Amino acid sequence: MKFEKSLPIYMQHIQSHLGGITLAATDRGLAGAWFDAQRHSPDTTGWIESPDHPVLREAASQLADYLAGRRDEFDVPLDLSHGTEFQQSVWQALLRIPRGGTSSYGRLGAEIGRSAAVRAVGAAVGRNPISVIVPCHRVLGSDGSLTGYAGGLERKSKLLQLEGAVHSR
Repeated sequence: MKFEKSLPIYMQHIQSHLGGITLAATDRGLAGAWFDAQRHSPDTTGWIESPDHPVLREAASQLADYLAGRRDEFDVPLDLSHGTEFQQSVWQALLRIPRGGTSSYGRLGAEIGRSAAVRAVGAAVGRNPISVIVPCHRVLGSDGSLTGYAGGLERKSKLLQLEGAVHSR
């Protein structure tokens, strides 16, 4: 994930029962939410630590409420402009998967008019910069199995359990 060097990136690190999360925002909205040690986390060199940034404060509050079961949806403004046009189309499709619902890479590909691009869809899902809020954890294998998650399969399973999409095993 490459962020424009001309835009200031503000960041804050928060704690949750699923581990630490780094939040990032631009003046356009929330641009990132990565679990500690998550694959594809960006280099935060040059980012501005700003726990008082209004988007970061709101995102932290909404995430805490969501993970505690007090919130079903997010309404923090998002900045998904840091991906390719294809990635952005996949991330927008992820936003349409409702809480408690799931999808597959094939269904996402069909939804964006790229049915044959299942692997590319999977790669875009894996590069989703805004974990939990852009719900890539709701994407399962075509057989309904838990598949890769940049934040770890244990977190994916816990998020799906929290949402009632799967039951604990």
